Amino acid sequence: MVPVYRSEITLSQLITRLVNTLATMQADYEVILINDGSPDRSWEIICSLAKEYPFVQGINLTRNFGQHNALLCGIRAARKEIIVTMDADLQNPPEEIPKLIDKLDEGYDVVYGVPQKKQHGLMRLLASWMVRITLKSALNVESAFQGSSFRAFRTQIREAFDNFQGPSVSLDVLLTWGSTRLCSIPVKHETRPAGESSYSFIKLFAHCFDVMTGFSTKPLQIASLIGFFFTLFGVGVFVYVIGRYLILGYSVPGFPFLASIIAIFAGAQLFALGIIGAYIARIHFRIMNRPTYVVRSKTGNVECRM
Repeated sequence: MVPVYRSEITLSQLITRLVNTLATMQADYEVILINDGSPDRSWEIICSLAKEYPFVQGINLTRNFGQHNALLCGIRAARKEIIVTMDADLQNPPEEIPKLIDKLDEGYDVVYGVPQKKQHGLMRLLASWMVRITLKSALNVESAFQGSSFRAFRTQIREAFDNFQGPSVSLDVLLTWGSTRLCSIPVKHETRPAGESSYSFIKLFAHCFDVMTGFSTKPLQIASLIGFFFTLFGVGVFVYVIGRYLILGYSVPGFPFLASIIAIFAGAQLFALGIIGAYIARIHFRIMNRPTYVVRSKTGNVECRM
């Protein structure tokens, strides 16, 4: 299962390495390539690969819906007992797939392949770390902290999110809906042979925010705690002012003190309103019933389920 975006250079090499790896496993397999609105020649290459290799299936989305949305589309079209997801940039070596499958045989439902040493820049490493922290705190699942896009899981897990609809998708969250038997193993992480990652720090930060507001109520709890803290703070200031007046005969003088207190309370209120607004926005988008993805065309013997 491979989401494709700006990957015209690496697709042919990816399929060649997958063929060499999967052939050694002596198992029935299929390769589903989901073109996520890629502006280059990725879909043309997918079509040619589907003609050359009968096990290659292609799904062409109408626009760029995002990596997780594209994966959800591919997962719903999968027909084998085990699904392996990976990127098309060859940083996840196909030769590591047998490790994930062997770990599944130990009784796990989801296995993540965690890079031993990531070949990313500092900002991308920081953003990836932030995503894992977000998943861990939102899901309360320790294995989510070691999550990655290179994962293997049993196809039956998708039954837990078979009816999921919505514009924002987090596959890692959806997988925890189906099972808590998750684990991770170290795998190699190679240098990208061509191109650059489409995931910038800002995009990963936005993904973290979507996960927290879309699949967790902790931001609302944080807003409540902040409101409770500043309520206590306000009571403390009131007691201080009254006590100073009763003991010394005069209250706290000066406009700066009063202005700073008002600014603190106004900031806390706006922060809480912002979080509540984010949840209301998500309700609004759900009511709009925006599609998770839309399939334009497909190639190969693939069936797309909605």
